[in-house]
Amino acid sequence: MPRKKGAELITEFLVGEKIPYVFGICGHGNVGLLDELYNVRDKVKLVSPRHEQTAGHMADAYFRVKHQAVATLTSCGPGSANLVMALAVAQTDSSAFLAITANVPTSQFNRSPFQELNRHYQADFPNVVRPVVKRAFQPTRVDQLPLMLRQAATTMTSGRPGPVSVDIPFNVFQEEADVDNEAPWNGFNVRRSGAAPEDVSAVVGMMLEAVRPVLFIGHGVTLSEAGAELTELARRLQIPVISSPNGMGCIDMADPLSLGFIGRNGAYPANQAGRYADLVVAIGARFDDRSASSWLPGYSWNFPKTKLVHVDVDHAELGRNYPPDLGILADARTFLRQVLGEIERRNPSRSGRLADWHAEIQTWRKQWDDYVRPNFDLHTTPLRPERVVADLRAVMPDDAIISLDSGVHHNWFMQFWEARRPQTMLNTWGFSGMGFGPSGILGAKLAAPDRPCVSVCGDGGFTMVPHVLCTAVEYDIPAVWVVWNNFAWSAIRDIQYGLFSGREIGTAFYQGANNKPYNPDFAAWARASGVEGITVTRSEDLKGALEHAIALNKPVLLDVHVDAEVRPPATGTWALPPIPHKEPAFGKPYMPEPAGE
Repeated sequence: MPRKKGAELITEFLVGEKIPYVFGICGHGNVGLLDELYNVRDKVKLVSPRHEQTAGHMADAYFRVKHQAVATLTSCGPGSANLVMALAVAQTDSSAFLAITANVPTSQFNRSPFQELNRHYQADFPNVVRPVVKRAFQPTRVDQLPLMLRQAATTMTSGRPGPVSVDIPFNVFQEEADVDNEAPWNGFNVRRSGAAPEDVSAVVGMMLEAVRPVLFIGHGVTLSEAGAELTELARRLQIPVISSPNGMGCIDMADPLSLGFIGRNGAYPANQAGRYADLVVAIGARFDDRSASSWLPGYSWNFPKTKLVHVDVDHAELGRNYPPDLGILADARTFLRQVLGEIERRNPSRSGRLADWHAEIQTWRKQWDDYVRPNFDLHTTPLRPERVVADLRAVMPDDAIISLDSGVHHNWFMQFWEARRPQTMLNTWGFSGMGFGPSGILGAKLAAPDRPCVSVCGDGGFTMVPHVLCTAVEYDIPAVWVVWNNFAWSAIRDIQYGLFSGREIGTAFYQGANNKPYNPDFAAWARASGVEGITVTRSEDLKGALEHAIALNKPVLLDVHVDAEVRPPATGTWALPPIPHKEPAFGKPYMPEPAGE
């Protein structure tokens, strides 16, 4: 067996695992691996953005679109520390990438060389990232690499996916050993767990007995690629579907059975269905505070009055917030196929058993539509938020990909966006990190080069990562950015208005003492970077500008001026204890009578 450098083993591993991209930034700590990447540049392409956070978001979004993990590469100290936020976003949203981080030479451990962290343990970067990865590895010898790399790949894409860190001291890239890599893993969605047959039978029985059932789906259904099975089950038993943002599109949201999102910024029919349901079958979904109206009874859900079946591939989610009547540890697609098989065996009647339930839902739909629909037809300057959502939906094809950052614009899209396909709506949901949307769209476009990829991002979030324009030009990535320009951190400003009597401080963008709204000229900024920039201040112009941007097939930025005084109508609530929560702007909570009364 020929002796191999550590860096050579790593690049062979990347090729063997069919990892097509490394999103990374050079540093003195990783030059040894950069040199070996030169040798495999025809198989593994290095894309170097201008900030490590963007590299991580690109890798995260690439996985969400293609369900194929890629890698990031960062250097010692600050370079890798810049990756922490992107790792946290990926971890909380169950997205996988391999973070290769560099560290100081082992011979210098604990001597405080340049960029070593050693207050509590030598070369201690793994402890920095431990809370935001599934597992952190630190090989200190070349002969440790094959096992740790294979374990990293296994951990990253087994069960509930997530990012993994491999922290490599400088000398391990350069030193040699008589070892070879282990067999490739390449195993995402290959090995799946199923439910016990008696549990499958019990679930089907509960669904056939329920008179007001709903399905609640999350990212687990998207990750399992179970959209077809979910849609078949919903249609076979005529059970309506509520989706978390990361589950949107698993059933076409134009389908009459799709109710949209639930919670404070959910659609009214979804919150009503959650309140009045007698059975909820949750599949691959977390009952987080935003999709559960902060767990306040009657605002979105009514557990334990409502029966709950909770299915998840991660045991830690079962019973985290609501103890289920039946908890099932299983892969979403495998479970749904088992359920469909059991339904086929029983062959229940296809009669309109749930006609009354659907009639109630239709009433709620009409009430909601009557309330919100007129605003979608208004032409204003600056634009109403509804027009932005509607025009994007009208222009973008069904398979187009949209990435959303954290901010008030995301609330509007949660409430009104109709995702038509799985893996087309990318959200920073669990950790809600700003910068994900405008950075991630680059990775999304690399994963789906033949599909339009549009980032809708707040003015604040875009200003955090404007260097994404440079990367788009350097690597010819024809992404589109729609900057939701409302001259404020408006999501937080709205909290000040709603909970602190309008005492605004630190949330509006003003120039000097005259309180004049201020932002850069985003379109001019784009043009200075080599990106086509267009300013849109009239709603009549947005649709044409979007059509032009998508057809151009080059990087384009639209600076869209949006009315900050129009707020999404809350249909649930969100609590920030101990401040009293706000009541819904439309609809009201439902508290069922206690049993026996």
